[in-house]
Amino acid sequence: MTLLVKSSYSHRFLSSSTPAMSVCSSFCPQLPSYFRQKPINSLPTKPLFPLSFKVFSSQATGVSAEADELPGRIGFLGMGIMGTPMAQNLLKAGCDVTVWNRTKSKCDPLISLGAKYQPSPDEVAASCDVTFAMLADPESAMDVACGKHGAASGMGPGKGYVDVSTVDGDTSKLINGHIKATGASFLEAPVSGSKKPAEDGQLIFLAAGDKSLYNTVAPLLDIMGKSRFYLGDVGNGAAMKLVVNMIMGRSCTFSYSFLTLEFVDFLINTVTMFLQSFSFGNLQYDGNFF
Repeated sequence: MTLLVKSSYSHRFLSSSTPAMSVCSSFCPQLPSYFRQKPINSLPTKPLFPLSFKVFSSQATGVSAEADELPGRIGFLGMGIMGTPMAQNLLKAGCDVTVWNRTKSKCDPLISLGAKYQPSPDEVAASCDVTFAMLADPESAMDVACGKHGAASGMGPGKGYVDVSTVDGDTSKLINGHIKATGASFLEAPVSGSKKPAEDGQLIFLAAGDKSLYNTVAPLLDIMGKSRFYLGDVGNGAAMKLVVNMIMGRSCTFSYSFLTLEFVDFLINTVTMFLQSFSFGNLQYDGNFF
């Protein structure tokens, strides 16, 4: 079998049996033995994740969400580097937003723009139809969602919780369990992008979980981001964010960066479908980065 490997300098053909495939990646310094034993075309061709997506930019198209398309009351937990501009964009779009942060002073700029304030996550969740959370790490995400006075205490049937923090799959599944136990819906939607894309409404959302909640919050994601992807079950969004981080960290050698059995299907069937949308741009993928 012959593989075409695209580099910035040339296109070169490599035999799948050549040892050259075992180099180029610090993530996988040696080609796993199961690749030597099985031809690549014996791998499953059905994608791991049921992928659906929409590429959208309200800034680029001049389109804004209609008020009657939006959930009535929106909560936002975590007014950090990312959460503040995301909540600001919702306010600028005319959304009814209630905010919370451990340090209340960080909510003041949002309050001056018209946001409401609640002193705890559970009170935000109790007063809102959909609550977003953008926290710094998995521990904070768990505590704010499931701890004392956590958002889960204010959730119930008909409500939704959308965690846009970057957390591992296990943490996301734990939060999902606590939220679903209240009768509410859960969606993980980690973002690709940093402060500037958050300010400009150019984030990319990697969503997974309750599909009906995804459909409900899609207009809100379109306000805060340029693209959104629905990836199926809870945990898939976190896994895809890991893949994106791997690519961004090793963009020059990403063709080899995740040659493990778990990620091959990403590489062959999923990642290449929408890789060009991500925040590190199109040049690396097109071979024009250098």
